[in-house]
Amino acid sequence: MALLNETANGVYVIAVTPFTETGALDLDSTDRMVDFYLEKGATGLTLLGMMGEAPKLTADESRRLVRHVLKRTAGRVPIVVGVSGPGLAAMAELTHAVMDDGAAGVMVAPPSSLRTDDQIVGYYDMVGEAIAGAPLVLQDFPLTTQVQFTPKVILTIVERLSNLVMLKHEDWPGLAKLSALRAASDAGKTRRISILVGNGGVFLPEELSRGADGAMTGFAYPEMMVDVWRAHTAGNIDRAHDLFDAYLPLARYEQQPGPGLAIRKHVLARRGVIASATLRKPSAVLSAADIADIERLIARQTRRLKELG
Repeated sequence: MALLNETANGVYVIAVTPFTETGALDLDSTDRMVDFYLEKGATGLTLLGMMGEAPKLTADESRRLVRHVLKRTAGRVPIVVGVSGPGLAAMAELTHAVMDDGAAGVMVAPPSSLRTDDQIVGYYDMVGEAIAGAPLVLQDFPLTTQVQFTPKVILTIVERLSNLVMLKHEDWPGLAKLSALRAASDAGKTRRISILVGNGGVFLPEELSRGADGAMTGFAYPEMMVDVWRAHTAGNIDRAHDLFDAYLPLARYEQQPGPGLAIRKHVLARRGVIASATLRKPSAVLSAADIADIERLIARQTRRLKELG
């Protein structure tokens, strides 16, 4: 598989990690999940992301999961692996292991202890040294990490790290930041890197119009992001918005902090993608009222999609 580079675009689905009812890795469901994502048009996959329950896996399980997915995809799409962690030694070890196994790149989110611009830049200098040139995705997700990246800091890191090829942009609100980053590269003030957006795709049409190259996030209906991106790329902006509107209520519901991943796994299990919606503890548990909400939203989504044709 070719390494990730600055031209990456499309939809890199943040994969869930399937578990059995007892909490063991479910590799049979993993195979179905990978096939499902690819059938729905995923350009790439991202493993061990925040919504992949990475902190709940052992080091051995993380390696097994990555190797299994790489074998299943057999080079058809690039695989990005989240390697964020509190220590650079463990990050370096996992990075070298997954890159040797065939991953296309790694993703690193900042630790929540970073507070100043200098601390952020200094940290990513150390990350660049630790991962020894592996293609890097910088995850900017302040709603979770509590670390605030200004456009200036991101552009500084881009210039200092030649292996930084992608920004996973999920600031919220973040449209002005996205515009500022694209304006800088369009004016030739910095090299252009790929920008894929997150937050469940709930701002995807607007972000594409601001210069995003696609999405790197999860949603139980990844075809929404694929179809919106394809329509937008083809210049059919109204069609992109119409498709997005049909899915938005469920995407918004799934984006709730806390139960969001439980909702996503419930719907994926309902769609037959994974055998069980089990999350490893600590985890949210859906109520009967939650499930009733989901069923209502799916029914409305199905009806609106039929109307669109």
